[in-house]
Amino acid sequence: MSKYWTDLVHQLDPYTPGEQPQDQQYIKLNTNENPYPPAPSVLRAIDDFDKTRLRLYPDPESTELRAALANRHGVNPANVFLGNGSDEVLAHSFQAFFKQDKPLLFPEISYSFYPVYCGLYQIDFKALPLADDFSIDIDAFKMDHGGIIFPNPNAPTGLLMPLQQVEAVCRHSDSVVIVDEAYIDFGGESAVALTQRYDNLLVIQTFSKSRSLAGIRLGYAIGHSDLIDALNRVKNSFNSYPIDALAQTAALASIADDEAFRSGCAKIIHTRDALTRQLSALDFRVLPSSANFVFAEHATRAAEEIYLALKKKGVLVRFFKQPRIDNFLRITVGDDAEISQLITRLKTIL
Repeated sequence: MSKYWTDLVHQLDPYTPGEQPQDQQYIKLNTNENPYPPAPSVLRAIDDFDKTRLRLYPDPESTELRAALANRHGVNPANVFLGNGSDEVLAHSFQAFFKQDKPLLFPEISYSFYPVYCGLYQIDFKALPLADDFSIDIDAFKMDHGGIIFPNPNAPTGLLMPLQQVEAVCRHSDSVVIVDEAYIDFGGESAVALTQRYDNLLVIQTFSKSRSLAGIRLGYAIGHSDLIDALNRVKNSFNSYPIDALAQTAALASIADDEAFRSGCAKIIHTRDALTRQLSALDFRVLPSSANFVFAEHATRAAEEIYLALKKKGVLVRFFKQPRIDNFLRITVGDDAEISQLITRLKTIL
């Protein structure tokens, strides 16, 4: 620890991303990346990009991209905010809305970046236990609070909260409610339409998962214009040019190619269902997933043991050493060939 660090830096407990070992070639089923490349139209748009534009700053308002997203979601451009990945949008949101006298509420088993942001921005929070079936208990949110955030589908469980329950949370809260929809395109109904009825609702999505664009780092939020104005105030006090020109070009091409987007999601859903059946046949209990991953525990073998054995055999999955879920593995839905190799190696291990 450096003597030059501030007290805050000493106190931080940073987020730990999925491991990216370089010692061999792995089948990576641990970071929920899309196994398929971006749409051909996106690759063509990148190839055709005028590279001389790279000497210029990008449009700080991402005007064309915000308009395209607004059109896709049936809102106005004033209801759309863009950031470098949904994590940056989340970070700005924590700064803009959750530094309150009352605690921020989120599920105890959820995206582990939430408590990290609370530590960084010194936000009081309360993590609420999940129900016995690992679903989010919306009645727990009825306590006094200064904000609510949860993923839908939840991570790492993959469980989806029905839209009527999302609406009930918004209706009963007088603070900002953020629904983190990183995985919504794999089987859920977005809460974006609810932003037209609830001015306290902010919905955050990403291009990383369903659009195979994790490498360009692009996320966005949709909500009432007052919420978007607050995010812009934070953004313009931090980085006025967050979205680079190449990322804007790729994202526009992705939005325009709806057929490729829907086809890619359908392939992952199909493989996820097959993976669930195959794991169940190997005595795994698999939670019903609406994401591009499954969450599974074996009937007799410890999750950590299976995780380490798979790693030795060149397959990476995610293991969380955390109460209630320390016997579960989170397995990203790869392509059919990757899943076939996973199952083959699991059979050998088991």
